[in-house]
Order: sequence, then structure tokens, then C-alpha cells
Amino acid sequence: MSTSSTQLSKKQGAAPPAGLLSARSGYGPTPERLEKSVFFSDISTPGEPLRVLGTVQALLNARDIAQDAANAAERWYRDWVFAYVGHIEYPAHHTPNTLTRHDDVSWQMTRAHAAARLVDVRHALGLCAEVRLKLMLVDELSFLQMGRVLFPHLSDARARLKVSAQCALLLEQLEGFYAGLRRGGKNRSTPRTKEGVEGNPLQK
Repeated sequence: MSTSSTQLSKKQGAAPPAGLLSARSGYGPTPERLEKSVFFSDISTPGEPLRVLGTVQALLNARDIAQDAANAAERWYRDWVFAYVGHIEYPAHHTPNTLTRHDDVSWQMTRAHAAARLVDVRHALGLCAEVRLKLMLVDELSFLQMGRVLFPHLSDARARLKVSAQCALLLEQLEGFYAGLRRGGKNRSTPRTKEGVEGNPLQK
């Protein structure tokens, strides 16, 4: 997800053939799918597949969230797809890990790790946060549709504004959670040398 993107929809003219939407992979949304959603492509990454212009990209375009928060949403979504669907999308120029076993058991264990990461997010941010993440990223609902689901007693305008603010805050919290995991991983991976302990006056 990036601010440097172009949009494609039925309103912008006739859509190109599905096979031309992703130049390198040769795959893309069907004409029927193009009629139902607006898609965007990241022009900074050649060959990147088209994606639905969803709530996260809308928040990013409006500068309501930073790029790190959008990346956190993408990370959560990829974990969800891998855990529940069994599909993984490798980035461009991906180098396969030849040290990893590729049998069925190892594959299911890797999916279980992705599911465990989703559970960690749920425990950290709460069940309500997971519900909103699913509505945003999995169900691909708009702010208006989410407002009708979460706040049916409010008007569409008020519900939409309320959901938009909640989602922006949620994605910032999600990015902070992942940042904390990265910091914790770096601290665990840094060995404590004898020289480092002796050089610290608090340890003497």
C-alpha cells in the first residue's frame, strides 16, 4: 500500500483485459470483478498486482495514517490469508529458502504460526479491533458499509465519520504493536558480551 498509486475502475473507461492488469504475472481481476470495485496499482513497484482501493488506501491517500500503519495492515492481512486460506504472496525478487522443508507438515506448521500471530494481535488490541480489521481488510467493506454494521442506530454520515476515526487509530495501534515486536526481537538477538557488561558502570 502506497500513496504513489494509480486507480482503475469502470468509471475511468474501458478496463484492459484481465491478463494485462499485472504485466509480469499475467493475472488480474476479471471484468466482472472490475465492475464491483475500484482497483489501484503501485506505480513504484513494477509488476505489482492490482489491489482493491479499500479503506486503508483511502486513509493513506487522505494522510490520516502513515505508510507504516498501512504496511502493518498489509502484514496482518497476509497473515490472515495464509492462516485461513493457505495462500501466501511473495514480494518481487523473492529468494526461496532452500533450508526450509516443504512437506505438508511443515506447511501446516507455518500456517499455524501465522494464526498464532493473529491471536497475539487479538490479545494485544482486543476482539473489537479484530472485528474491524476483518471488516476492513478481509470483507473489504467501505466506511459507509462498516458504519451500518457497527452503528446501525446512527445516521450514515455520523457512522462513517466515527468508523473512519476508529480505523485510523486502530491501524496506528497495530503498527505500534508490530514495532514493539521488532524491538523485542532485536533485544533478544543482541548478545551480551563480557566487554559490554564490564564497560557499563551500573554493572560494576
